[in-house]
Amino acid sequence: MRLVLIKTLSGLKHRSIQILLLVILYFFIGNSLPLVIHQGLYTISLFVKDILMWLLPITVGFFIAHTLSSFEKKAPLFILTLIIFEGLSNLCSVWYAFGCAHAVYNNELPLQSLSSELELQELWRLPLMRPAWWSASKGTLLGLGIGCLAALSKNTFLKTWILRGSTTVQWILTKVIARVIPLFVLGFFVKIHHTNLLYQLLKISPQIAFYLTIFLSFYLCFLFFISSFSLSMALKHLRNLLPAGTIAFLSGCSISTMPWTIEGTAKNLDNPQLAQAIIPATTNIQQIGDCIVQTFLCFLVYNCFYNHPPTLSTWISFSLVFTLARFATAGILGGAIFIMLPIYENYLYFNAEMISVILAFNTLLDPLITSSNVLANGALCRLFEKIWTPILRINSLFTRKTS
Repeated sequence: MRLVLIKTLSGLKHRSIQILLLVILYFFIGNSLPLVIHQGLYTISLFVKDILMWLLPITVGFFIAHTLSSFEKKAPLFILTLIIFEGLSNLCSVWYAFGCAHAVYNNELPLQSLSSELELQELWRLPLMRPAWWSASKGTLLGLGIGCLAALSKNTFLKTWILRGSTTVQWILTKVIARVIPLFVLGFFVKIHHTNLLYQLLKISPQIAFYLTIFLSFYLCFLFFISSFSLSMALKHLRNLLPAGTIAFLSGCSISTMPWTIEGTAKNLDNPQLAQAIIPATTNIQQIGDCIVQTFLCFLVYNCFYNHPPTLSTWISFSLVFTLARFATAGILGGAIFIMLPIYENYLYFNAEMISVILAFNTLLDPLITSSNVLANGALCRLFEKIWTPILRINSLFTRKTS
């Protein structure tokens, strides 16, 4: 009994459990609460979102700069190859999801337009307006420039400044904002419940989950196949990573699954030690399942609310910033939610209802997303080895010739 109680209490520390309990509690007592309580919860969510919008350029800039500046401690060629590989793999998954969403849209599947029947007004908003130039793209460019300068130079002051800045931003996000994430999500659930969006959302959720499962399964199978070019080897590699994928599905956390991911990936590599160098560095950056699900949902939510898909120019700018921002999410555990929501608002023009829908889908699909991240990371590690091995040989030949 004591062991059960301890495990129950430890489970309450997980954000997803806290969110689920708050949502269940709201469903039971929500109808009996006065309107001002609904407005208050929604106001808290908007306040946190506004703070995130102000923090976004600083967060992206410092985290990218810190990631790049830390590369000086490692082999530059290895790090450069890994960065390009991760960026391209994330970008490919974003455009794959764009194609999948277009296929769903063009087939005219019964994805009804979401519409609010009622309005829920916030009690107040931040009086200070955020200027248009204060955006993620500016923070990304600044972070890339400062990070590369710090990595190539021996300026200890610059590196110390980057470290202090990233540590400060990380403390704000993990120690302050992360603690109110359950309330942040609850406020948007209140919004979609009060405006009768929740019923519409639940009607289309099974269909969207079905298509996402198909699209993710196909992409994962494709990754395992091109990493071995043998059906039998692909199945063997997938079987070695299934324990990690299962644990990720049940726990909802890629970081806690890392030991099993490294163990399963090492079995699939010619050089097993490479798994220990790649998996920890890519777990929070190279999240294929997250990229596919998020961009697929963004496309559909955009289409549902605006009654037309995003234009190609809009999607190009969004995909580039989205891909670069993945490097910033490595700075904090579960950092994607802090970084991506403001990007959706900046580049896809998401309003409060659209953000509410995205958060709701994320809560429902979290196990599928996490397990897909883990399996894809293991498959891509094998693919990276196939790319890195010939690069290493060429570099060794070039070094011997020049010496």
